[in-house]
Amino acid sequence: MAQQAVSGRAAAGPGGAEFLAARDLLLNTREDYATARAEFRWPRPVEFNWALDWFDTIAEREDRIALWIVEADGSEQKLAFSDLTRRSNQVANWLRGLGVSRGDRLILMLGNQVELWETILAAMKLGAVIIPATPLLGPDDLRDRVDRGAARHVVTSSAHTAKFADVPGGYTRIAVGGADGWESYSDSAGAATAFEPDGATRAEDPLLLYFTSGTTAKPKLVEHTHVSYPIGHLSTMYWIGLEPGDVHLNISSPGWAKHAWSNVFAPWNAEATVFLYNYERFDALALLREMQRCEVTSFCAPPTVWRMLIQADLTGLATPPNKVVGAGEPLNPEIVEQVRRAWGVTIRDGFGQTETSVQVANTPGQELKPGSMGRALPGFEVALVDPASGQEAAEGEICLRVDPRPVGLMTGYADDAERNAEVLRGGYYHTGDVGSVDEDGYITYVGRTDDVFKASDYRISPFELESVLLEHEAVAEAAVVPSPDPIRLAVPKAYVVLAQGWEPSDGTALAILRFAREHLAPYKRIRRLEFTDLPKTISGKIRRVQLRTREVEIHEDPSPAGEYREEDFPELKS
Repeated sequence: MAQQAVSGRAAAGPGGAEFLAARDLLLNTREDYATARAEFRWPRPVEFNWALDWFDTIAEREDRIALWIVEADGSEQKLAFSDLTRRSNQVANWLRGLGVSRGDRLILMLGNQVELWETILAAMKLGAVIIPATPLLGPDDLRDRVDRGAARHVVTSSAHTAKFADVPGGYTRIAVGGADGWESYSDSAGAATAFEPDGATRAEDPLLLYFTSGTTAKPKLVEHTHVSYPIGHLSTMYWIGLEPGDVHLNISSPGWAKHAWSNVFAPWNAEATVFLYNYERFDALALLREMQRCEVTSFCAPPTVWRMLIQADLTGLATPPNKVVGAGEPLNPEIVEQVRRAWGVTIRDGFGQTETSVQVANTPGQELKPGSMGRALPGFEVALVDPASGQEAAEGEICLRVDPRPVGLMTGYADDAERNAEVLRGGYYHTGDVGSVDEDGYITYVGRTDDVFKASDYRISPFELESVLLEHEAVAEAAVVPSPDPIRLAVPKAYVVLAQGWEPSDGTALAILRFAREHLAPYKRIRRLEFTDLPKTISGKIRRVQLRTREVEIHEDPSPAGEYREEDFPELKS
């Protein structure tokens, strides 16, 4: 049943009013998937500036806390929507005085600090194009971003200015905290608090330029507009189930798309509070204490964090959030079950990419099918396309129909016509991910197109095998890749990170291989195993491509060191 309508005074301008109407429809059908699918239409304004036409109007309805940041030492900052409107106006006016103008590209490399959100809003108001960058980047990465991104301005903290010492270019240098030779961000406090744009922002104007994490190749440049992420993330708001007044915690590093998803657009589309807990080293118990104290109602975390959380005492959180989701990579069933037992809520998976907002998800109040990441969200038409025939099928590459083109889809890859033609061929946007769909429209993730492999002529999904391995108490993380085999061509091999208290021994290897043997069909079972840390991108995604390459290299030796095999254990012989 739809809840009572939630609305307020019309947002500024026709684009803002259209956005508000679409937003309210999704709020009012938050648990009514069928109605939302049938009635939702993407707003398609000709002119739209989310910071001016939406964010700046929120305080007129109710001036809630927009941003709440808690530090590990217990200090905290709370800013209302009106506070951020005023401060972003000052920053925009000050940046304009430094020469930042419409269409200029600006690298924004800050941690989870107030200045990050002030600058995002200010750049948006100016019509500048933001190039988000994680503070983990080094000089080589930054040189690539300045060069290929054609950056004219850089905003970073004093702790990271030295990284730009050998990064050439005539870009404006702006430092939060001050640095020799850099403009001081604190000077923005003297700027005027009222802001006037220099003209209209067109919907198709670029807003964001993301360098993807590059799991298989050099980072691509993903371009989003003033509608594709701000308006597109209405789908993300709907997936999470966010409502006005929620306190939403999303664990994500600045610089990556997921940070914009759930630390900017989705919560503020819903008029919810963005909550951050900053820590130098992850401490599950400390995080849970702050979630309890600050009454977090909505929580999103990547699989890596969920794996660490379930090794702590989740029951220590007396009032868990009632909205709990996972993103980044699909969640394994064992994690979902442990959280359900401890908190009485079910983690709901969602699927999207840097190139899109959330496309497929389990939404609030809907039936959940074990292992499925849900159904197509309002505004998206999803099809599974068989790579061989190019026809829609029950299993195939997850694609989006682009007639009509969904608002939450990127403009394209900047300066890469060949790649754009490849991903938009045949009337679809091709995600590069494989899934299967049932008769009710629920989609189950299989894996990346380049991760799925054949063993003894059977098609193997690494994700399926990894999910089984994670059910064993010794396994904290796992990645499955094909290992060269003279008879079967390839066999499944697991690279395993052990849970606390387990040793990388013969006994542990036997226990895990036996468990896999008991829980997987013979053609799927793990034949080889190695204990090691997993290579990951800066954003935390497992680089299976690196493991696949390693497998080819190490098996030039028929018995590589550190590898356990089924045949090593007589106990496993049939």
